[in-house]
Amino acid sequence: MRNSAVHAVRRGLVCAVSCAALSAALPAASAVTPPIAPPLLVPPLAPPVAPGAEEAARIAFAPRHEAVTHGGIVRAANTSATGTTGAETVNDDTAIRYVDVDDDPNTYNSSRAELRVPAGARVTWARLYWGGNLRVGEQKPPKDNGRVLIAEPGGQYKAVLADSTIGHRTADGADAFQASADVTDLVRSAEGGLWTVAQVNVAMGRSKVGGWGGWTLVAAYEKADEPLRRLAVWDGFEAIGPNGRELSVPLALGGNRIPEGAGGQLGLVGYDGDRGTSGDYLAVETGRAKSVTRSVISDSANSADDVMNSSITESGTSRMERLPAHLNTLGYDSDVFDLRGALRHGADRFHIRLGSRKDAFWLGALFLQADLGPRDSRAKDRAVDARD
Repeated sequence: MRNSAVHAVRRGLVCAVSCAALSAALPAASAVTPPIAPPLLVPPLAPPVAPGAEEAARIAFAPRHEAVTHGGIVRAANTSATGTTGAETVNDDTAIRYVDVDDDPNTYNSSRAELRVPAGARVTWARLYWGGNLRVGEQKPPKDNGRVLIAEPGGQYKAVLADSTIGHRTADGADAFQASADVTDLVRSAEGGLWTVAQVNVAMGRSKVGGWGGWTLVAAYEKADEPLRRLAVWDGFEAIGPNGRELSVPLALGGNRIPEGAGGQLGLVGYDGDRGTSGDYLAVETGRAKSVTRSVISDSANSADDVMNSSITESGTSRMERLPAHLNTLGYDSDVFDLRGALRHGADRFHIRLGSRKDAFWLGALFLQADLGPRDSRAKDRAVDARD
């Protein structure tokens, strides 16, 4: 969608759960219709709160999770919608259909992706983000925005309810939302492999603004033999472009200066970015003493002038195992960028800036890991969940 306004989603109520019985393991990643048992909706770990979470037309970006620890951040992501021919380049005026890779007759959309937690690591925090457009050829009711199904590798579906305000806004022919939920306990106890997310409340059909939707699972972990790092996750639901408005997200380093030549990665989750519509950019400003260095972020899969281009990539490649593994995700972005160039001079201040001169899209989440230097056994790990 080129000129749609932006919507907001956020926080409805969680109930990610443990299951009473596990199904047989998921089949090999190459299988398109692996056997998954019918959805098993089990009692939640915490007392349930009635559905119908608060909604807001705009949710300002704010910290969701922050930590200084030996470890990092990983993510799994996939689209929930695709075109009907496989030859489409943008979602505008495109006939959209659901992605549905399981063999469960009770789900109308489902997709898979691998969460690569390093061997020997311990997951300390995890959150699932999902969203899309409710108005395409059909109009989906918003009552299901705050609920999805998730299956860990080898497990059965469990119901997840959003635990925060849901961003939801209707404007310029679109009806967009994003929701999220804490799933730390589920991810921490899971084995490695492909995660499945189903029943994301997205619409199919054709419209001028097009359809889109997908999900991203973000997990922070600790591992003693990895560098000491600053980890940070922000989320919100903000409209970007095409009026030149720029989103600025600062990171408080809290005295932990990023040294020269540090490694780092920056990830984002966005909705309705159009491939081939130039003018959208991602930049990092790093401060050192009284000087500020601005670095425009790009890679081989995401150009500096079209960073929101309907892709799921990591450092310019599609390293993550996904099912399906479409290169063009038609309006859903979940990308991770290498920051080594931006951090070559180090930083005692750090700002993320995202804007667009032509395209219009929604931004739902940002996540960062930045090295603070070699491992120091005297450093004390610290973690803060800003809003959980």
